[in-house]
Amino acid sequence: MPRVAIIATAVVAAVVLAVVLSRPDNGGTGASDGGTSTSSGEVFLQPAADTGPDAFTESTVEEKSSASPISPSGATESAPQNAVRGVKGDAPGLYGGTRNVASCDVEKQIKYFEDAPDKQRAFASVARIQPSEVPSYLRSLTPVQLRMDTRVTNHGYKDGAPTSYQAVLEARTAVLVDDRGVPRVRCACGNPLSPPVAQQSAPKTTGDAWPGYKASNVVMVTPAPEPVDEFVMCEPDGEWFERQKGDTGKKDHKTQKPDEPSPSASVTTPTAPSDPTSSRPPTSEPPTSDTDTTGPTTNEPPSADTQEPPPDGNTGSDTGGGATEQPPAS
Repeated sequence: MPRVAIIATAVVAAVVLAVVLSRPDNGGTGASDGGTSTSSGEVFLQPAADTGPDAFTESTVEEKSSASPISPSGATESAPQNAVRGVKGDAPGLYGGTRNVASCDVEKQIKYFEDAPDKQRAFASVARIQPSEVPSYLRSLTPVQLRMDTRVTNHGYKDGAPTSYQAVLEARTAVLVDDRGVPRVRCACGNPLSPPVAQQSAPKTTGDAWPGYKASNVVMVTPAPEPVDEFVMCEPDGEWFERQKGDTGKKDHKTQKPDEPSPSASVTTPTAPSDPTSSRPPTSEPPTSDTDTTGPTTNEPPSADTQEPPPDGNTGSDTGGGATEQPPAS
């Protein structure tokens, strides 16, 4: 064989090996960890105070903030087993907390990422922003607490890459939401969140169920039709207040009890992976050519075959392709 051909063959072999070894899932499916799996239709139950598997950061939850859990109203019609109740992100009473107290310490979250640039890059790849934009992105979100058990796609950090799995977050969980009211960060672990993935059948739950958990009361947050300027929230004592988007509680002010204090839900099904549309947080610009796009988009949870799913009905964007389908440890 000519010398040039031998060298070319060696180069090709080296490139192929490098690609395989550099895959976030180490060339596998990520389904061997023994936890939940999107493809198997399993959903991991995560209590509010539980850090959970593959945390991006330490907890930034503010213990002085609390919320009172409620059950969604409406959605009494029959529905497929894989459907969940949908509540719009601007619904009064969807979120709660303590007036003038942020549920999460956003500046501490930013500091954690500044001290861990690899994790910051992985987080940015999920959010589809530049790593340098992570601080401003986090400051654009609003700290609140869930008042209903909420279905999401949770993105962890393992072996230097983002992972993903389906989860139900317990009411009282502290999260950061975007300006359409969609949860984007779980404060107990710093993990980015995105909307849930459609299941072909009733999902099997794993993890520790909390007192009062009922699958029929789980909701998914659908984007508000318009950007939210102020979230109408409820305190544990039943008082109502408004929190401006992106504010940490310093500008909270009391407000009247809404006519419908319990958010109404409608039967819905998470967006199916075959839907051609897609979405991204309205607060972010599309990534530029030097953006790390090896991970999934913020608004696009992974599907059963680890492809990013479609959208939550906001603005459009392309899907990133590097998140590993890594279920949490059992």
